[in-house]
Amino acid sequence: MTGKEKAALESQTKEIKPKIGAFLAVMSGKGGVGKSSVTALLAAGLQRKGFKVGILDADITGPSIPRIMGVSGRITLENGKMVPPLSAGGIRVISANLLLDREDYALVWRGPMISNAIRQFWENTFWGKLDYLLLDLPPGTSDAPLTIMQMLPDTDVLIVTSPQVLASMIVRKAINMARRVGARVMGVVENMGTAVCPRCGETFELFRGEGTESILRDLGLPLLGKIPYDQRISDLCDIGAIETYESEAVETMVASILAVSGHES
Repeated sequence: MTGKEKAALESQTKEIKPKIGAFLAVMSGKGGVGKSSVTALLAAGLQRKGFKVGILDADITGPSIPRIMGVSGRITLENGKMVPPLSAGGIRVISANLLLDREDYALVWRGPMISNAIRQFWENTFWGKLDYLLLDLPPGTSDAPLTIMQMLPDTDVLIVTSPQVLASMIVRKAINMARRVGARVMGVVENMGTAVCPRCGETFELFRGEGTESILRDLGLPLLGKIPYDQRISDLCDIGAIETYESEAVETMVASILAVSGHES
């Protein structure tokens, strides 16, 4: 890095507030419904449309975003601020796993430490200018979601669910929690409700029940996308190449979210 480039970077990192157009928290309350994969697919879809995107992995004790996005190595510091490493597609990523010597090392932290880590990721990171900062929230309705919504009160919430009635019961708790603290719930994405047969191409339902439909009906929310189970998503997440995945379902989800957020697709 030349002296001129270093001076420019130092000047940028002295910014008190990053210039971020919109904050979007991906939330469920329920574990195992694919919040992180939906976050990654959404980030990649927005980036393909020309938006500048970052991801704050707020799942401090169970982070998976770095692996999914193919980001490795340690976070670097410039002028006292963390500099997010970039994915292959240019998405900025901050995660607890990027502070560890080993990917499988466990952070055994209580709630206050988790909340403090999330605040540090936001306040002490040079995010620069972004159109969207996506926040991948952990399961539950306690420390991490509360910290995000109190720290960034303008954050919109995207709910991820699957069709099972059990999942919908827990997802309702997350929606009610978000509304209780004044956050706007944009809508719902159903993940892994259907699958496409790799041999014949037929789409079939993986779960019975109307869990998603009941959420939409009872809580007055729009359906913003339906992402079918696809083995390619799992395979690409494992090797950190999710940005190469494209499908009509993902494009429909991205367009719907852009429409609700007020941006043209």
